Amino acid sequence: MKNLITLLFIFSALTISAKTPEQLGLELAKMVKQKDTGWVNQVAKVQMILQNQHGQKSTREMTIKTLEVKNDGDKSLTLFKSPRDVKGTSFLSFSHPVGADDQWLYLPALRRVKRIASDNKSGPFMGSEFAFEDISSQEVEKYTYKYIRDEKVNGEDGKVFERYPVDKNSGYTKQVVWVDTKEYRIHKIVFFDRKNDKLKTLTYSDYKAYFNNTWRPKEMNMINHQNGKSTSLVWQNYRFNTSINKRDFDKNALKRLK
Repeated sequence: MKNLITLLFIFSALTISAKTPEQLGLELAKMVKQKDTGWVNQVAKVQMILQNQHGQKSTREMTIKTLEVKNDGDKSLTLFKSPRDVKGTSFLSFSHPVGADDQWLYLPALRRVKRIASDNKSGPFMGSEFAFEDISSQEVEKYTYKYIRDEKVNGEDGKVFERYPVDKNSGYTKQVVWVDTKEYRIHKIVFFDRKNDKLKTLTYSDYKAYFNNTWRPKEMNMINHQNGKSTSLVWQNYRFNTSINKRDFDKNALKRLK
């Protein structure tokens, strides 16, 4: 029996080692996605803190609603509450695993809903260091993958993999992702631009478990290495499995949001 167990262990180890870096990278991405399911929907208040290259800051207040969608990407709705120059601006995003996401922006000064073109997804979202493509749900099928190495992440066992956008309109050639292997939470992403130069780094901090063991960070900080600017998203008052539903995510209702 002991010899049989030893042989099974060796066979298992050989099977794992026989996997390609691309297969291992895809498996990691699937684990990240699998761990982030079952939360139904989410509502949170968010502070967006913009900092320029001189250290000057400005703050915006938002409410973000997100709906988990089976067999498709998530839907999200962002409403800016303050300051006055952005109050009433709303953004609606329908993510899809395959093909371009559907995104609309309502600008109260123009009193019209603007559709975000698929070739403009790499543009900045509301003057922040987050691009439109950064704030869509990151479906597995949006990328191809490659495992890079094992590495400690914030003191925990973790892994590093690269993902390469499938969408030809993406502003990135690749993204390097750090995840822990306990809960498969993303802790850091480094973005490389179309010239394959390092562009931005996004870090996630102060994770906490909520409904159905759903892990969410308190802060997401995006630093642009090329222009010296940064944008932080500080999340507050997470609520899950609320009464919102698909009817709350209607582009025709963007103008009426308050």
